[in-house]
Amino acid sequence: MKIVGFETFLVPPRWLFLRVDTDEGITGWGEPIVEGRAETVQAAVATLMELLIAKNPLHIEEHWQVLAKGGFYRGGPVLSSALAGIDQALWDIKGKYHEVPVHELLGGPVRQRVRMYTWIGGDTPDDLADDARAKVDAGFTAVKCNVSSALPPVPGAAETRAIVDRLSVLREAVGDEVDIALDFHGRFTSAAARRILPLLEPLLPLFVEEPVLPEFSRDLRHVTESTSIPIAAGERLYSRWDFRDVLTTGIAVAQPDLSHAGGISEVRRIAAAAETYDVALAPHCPLGPIALAASLQIDFAVPNFLIQEQSLGIPYSTGNDLLDYLVDPAVFAFSDGYVDRPVAPGLGISVDEDAVRRAAELGHRWRNAVWRHADGSFAEW
Repeated sequence: MKIVGFETFLVPPRWLFLRVDTDEGITGWGEPIVEGRAETVQAAVATLMELLIAKNPLHIEEHWQVLAKGGFYRGGPVLSSALAGIDQALWDIKGKYHEVPVHELLGGPVRQRVRMYTWIGGDTPDDLADDARAKVDAGFTAVKCNVSSALPPVPGAAETRAIVDRLSVLREAVGDEVDIALDFHGRFTSAAARRILPLLEPLLPLFVEEPVLPEFSRDLRHVTESTSIPIAAGERLYSRWDFRDVLTTGIAVAQPDLSHAGGISEVRRIAAAAETYDVALAPHCPLGPIALAASLQIDFAVPNFLIQEQSLGIPYSTGNDLLDYLVDPAVFAFSDGYVDRPVAPGLGISVDEDAVRRAAELGHRWRNAVWRHADGSFAEW
């Protein structure tokens, strides 16, 4: 079997899909994307795919090594994300070729269902609480939210209390039976995180995500030692080497993204490395259906999995969501906050190619906002 061609599709709300074709009629799908830099990744995919035309798609590890290391300049979000989507597509082809889901090729399932969480939002604490109750009524047992907008390097008393009050109202609304994960989104300095985290401890968050920017990941021990709250990190780390120093800092949860961190092949290795440090895996995935399908294949295969993110209801996806591009959306049907193990071959989904092609005619030029502090200086989004 040989790879004979590929296509990429920019589809709303902010995604990039990849189709890889073979001479035996087996097609694989991947989702190579850096949110806000989709066109750049699209170009990188085209460059990397030059190396795969006429090659056997089943030789995934050989291709991964060449695509990751064959260029003198390597790594980083764009190249790693391009590689990630290609890797997903190759695993999809291999699973379809052997007529088994990808997790069977990774050693077989270690669980029969995967716990999911969903995003909630609201401008006021009461709005946030209302959204949380609605998501719980829809069957979710875990939710995640941002805790603040832009923050100064050292939050004052009013800003600090507003964060605590926001989460206090949320906890009161959903009770202790629902888990709450908090996303700091890299908006906090280490000093700010150390101030606020102890104040949130009575609210018992499931974890706090990205308390500081990835540039300061090696210094996360200062944060982890300041609080009993489990700390999660890794959505902006792109390889096992990026995670190497972070895993030693006392984090509780590693969050590689299957569309950023080298795909299924590399995230499987990151999960194994995390296991040696007693760190759980919760793949980052505010993305589309292919990225979620790839994440689930990992979730069913690794023993140290914790919980899976998904993008249904996330604010940016107004007008399109991940179910729009599937032939059978039931594959992602949630029951009691879980999704059952997929049994279809490859990534376990059937992409609605007609819907993808129609959406690609519209395309997108999604960009994240650029925030400013009150004094006009740049603020982390």
